[in-house]
Amino acid sequence: MTTTDSSFTARRLGAAGPRVFPLGLGAMGMSALYGPTDRDESVATVHAALDAGITLIDTGDFYGMGDNELLLADALRGVDRDRYQLSVKFGAQRDPGGAFIGFDASPAALKTSLAYSLRRLGVDHLDVYRPARLDPSVPIEETVGALAEMVQGGYIRHIGLSEVGADTLRRAAAVHPISDLQIEYSLISRGMEDSILPAARELGIGITAYGVLSRGLISGHWSKDRSGEGDFRAASPRFQGENLDHNLALVETLRALAERKGVTVAQLAIAWVAARGSDIVPLVGARRRDRLAESLGSLSVTLTAEDLAEIEKAVPAGAAAGDRYEAGQMAHLDSEK
Repeated sequence: MTTTDSSFTARRLGAAGPRVFPLGLGAMGMSALYGPTDRDESVATVHAALDAGITLIDTGDFYGMGDNELLLADALRGVDRDRYQLSVKFGAQRDPGGAFIGFDASPAALKTSLAYSLRRLGVDHLDVYRPARLDPSVPIEETVGALAEMVQGGYIRHIGLSEVGADTLRRAAAVHPISDLQIEYSLISRGMEDSILPAARELGIGITAYGVLSRGLISGHWSKDRSGEGDFRAASPRFQGENLDHNLALVETLRALAERKGVTVAQLAIAWVAARGSDIVPLVGARRRDRLAESLGSLSVTLTAEDLAEIEKAVPAGAAAGDRYEAGQMAHLDSEK
């Protein structure tokens, strides 16, 4: 995999996964859930990411009801396929109004979803393919077994999982090697550290960490008057009332530490995630080139043991107020059970 910047050491997605640039690009917000979008700026941001050396681009077939895949197809048209890696989630079911109505990770559903994703993205294979959530009605062994067939057929290169617990990881890995677990991980979302991260490391499974800025909450750019129409954060517990006041106070504590380091809050928060292990690849959900440039700046931030201790004293595990999703979505997280 060729990158335009060789000064940053590539990271591997687990023992069996691909080598990637140490920061990935999450494309969800370019099409959905975070309010108004700018397609031209999104495409320009994808191009800027590639130019900076980023290789891993993450999407889901349900982001914007397929729109995100079509956007990426436009952005990647004419780009050498060896320059980027596509990580795609499937399984989330939505109705014509956009409401989420469940998950389907059955063998037939995943093969159908894969066929449509390949067509929308305009590629002949995906680098990593994963169910967005555990489907409680389908044994994980059946889902992974069907994914293994798709690996054998050359349609996908690696199998990933998302938001599953340690037991599910072990059951899945017994069927086929798992490249990485995609899971929310940030200074204020550290639940995976207790049992999931140790299990992943035991099994040789990497981590692609999303929500490293907690959907903008700890980016240093969030203010109380944000969140509008079409932005799911307007109903997210951590962005509500006293919870928001409490969480923004944590951000100001981080800001003081960041200023002493001569970096931004976002750069400090991303660098903290990256420092948790070389088997962790932070995904940044930048929708604009300036936010992408800020995130890339985190790769030049060196955190000493003293820095890490200060950061974790300022924002200890469990310090956030409010759950990371509303109750209905939390119920779908095998990682929280």
